[in-house]
Amino acid sequence: MRLGVLDVGSNTVHLLVVDAHPGARPLPAHSHKVELRLAELLDGKGAIGAAGVDRLITTVRGALQAAEDQGCEEVLSFATSAVREATNADEVLARVHAETDVKLQVLSGEEEARLTFLAARRWFGWSAGKLLVLDIGGGSLEIAYGMDEDPDAAVSLPLGAGRLTAAALPGDPPSPEDVRALRRQVRAEIARTVGEFSRFGKPDHIVATSKTFKQLARIAGAARSTEGELVQRELSLKSLQEWVPKLTTMTSDQRAALPGVSVGRARQLLAGALVAEGAMDLFGAHTLEICPWALREGVILRRLDHLPVG
Repeated sequence: MRLGVLDVGSNTVHLLVVDAHPGARPLPAHSHKVELRLAELLDGKGAIGAAGVDRLITTVRGALQAAEDQGCEEVLSFATSAVREATNADEVLARVHAETDVKLQVLSGEEEARLTFLAARRWFGWSAGKLLVLDIGGGSLEIAYGMDEDPDAAVSLPLGAGRLTAAALPGDPPSPEDVRALRRQVRAEIARTVGEFSRFGKPDHIVATSKTFKQLARIAGAARSTEGELVQRELSLKSLQEWVPKLTTMTSDQRAALPGVSVGRARQLLAGALVAEGAMDLFGAHTLEICPWALREGVILRRLDHLPVG
């Protein structure tokens, strides 16, 4: 069957269309993506303004048309931290439903972490042993750890690259004082969770998902996306520690000129790098591997698990 998964994230609204059936690997057939950056559209009271909701509705309509054009039998629609934490979330969800007939399922942060972990486990398989999975989104950082398909521990922290950029890094480039303050904040937040994971023992394999990690790996020398998802891509803490001071002094335009960095994500890259560096350092990850699958694939896999076989 042809499935669509509509991900209303903090940075983008992304429709992924796959051909899939139980027991088989989902095969990507089409991708429709619009950068909306909802995490940066929240007003002083934490609400998504009327203009932002209008843009969201228009974007969802466009994604639905793309799903219809691609022949999707079903579209799985969900929203993450930007909608989840908006003070007017119920109003936003009601308007989207009334004007597009789409009922967005709002995932909790823990659900995000668990579904992303499922995707990573299926990608790497049982031979990867105990997995530690890190995922930096626009609004939050998800961390999950475990041996099985359902992690033993999963948390979501308010450390998304878009959220932190809007709240803590106003300059372009930001001031050294703002960067130091954000670094302290990020590390203190992550450090509170380390004990929850360390009691399960050392992971056998540490992996990361998300556009932020992919871009950081690319500027550190990993293979281009055009070389395919089966090419192994890694990010070392050493190379990241070398890049963070450089990113600190760059403007958004200068970051956008780096290999693999999009214009829309360039401003957020420094905040994302500070989160990545803090997480890798505090969890003792000298090197991690980039996983091509993430939350969207986790949602698809969970849906396929509930379809009859044959």
